[in-house]
Amino acid sequence: MSNYQEIKQAAYENNMQLPQLGLVLFTFGNASVADADAGVFAIKPSGVAYEDLTPEKMVIVDFDGNVVEGALRPSSDTKTHAVLYKHWPKIGGVVHTHSTYATAWAQSQRDIPIFGTTHADHLTIDVPCAPPMDDERITGNYEYETGFQILNHFEEHHLNYEEVEMVLVGNHAPFTWGKTGEKAVYNSAVLEYVAKMALLTEQINPNAPRLKDSLVKKHFERKHGPDSYYGQR
Repeated sequence: MSNYQEIKQAAYENNMQLPQLGLVLFTFGNASVADADAGVFAIKPSGVAYEDLTPEKMVIVDFDGNVVEGALRPSSDTKTHAVLYKHWPKIGGVVHTHSTYATAWAQSQRDIPIFGTTHADHLTIDVPCAPPMDDERITGNYEYETGFQILNHFEEHHLNYEEVEMVLVGNHAPFTWGKTGEKAVYNSAVLEYVAKMALLTEQINPNAPRLKDSLVKKHFERKHGPDSYYGQR
């Protein structure tokens, strides 16, 4: 039996959630789960239909993007996942989809404005959209450079990856992450929901104001603050 059975099983389960949540069409997405101590992650194989996946088909890759174990080629986005794991050591899962509404905002090259309390329950700022990559990066090691496009955007805008667990890549699509694979999937679903509501908000009222600071603070802190009271103890 593989030494990586636990993360292969977790990656399989997380990948299977993506179509169940309506976040992927055909094979337009991937999820990975990391074992930081071993310096590896398990990721979906490239181009394999979700109904054909099994835990055994998950591919084990190190944080430099090299295949460690597996008979199939890993996802074409593997190097992006690898860059994020290597530079952000406190994440345990990454998800990439082309979900409809989040991708539409990415294609529009726009941050998703914080309009309501659902957004503020998860994030105190607009969902960031990194700009499209320049031609040199696109024609180079594209997926590897996509990871750095995300890292650089966070550095330039002084964003903390532990607080902001989602990003849009301009003209491309969303990436999310979390301390676990389950949290990365959750963040992907939340991002799609928030993206849909933001679009509808602007359609109903093109001049809709952003959520006021007091409501942002209240809704975020009641779930995540030192005196949080959402949920059970």
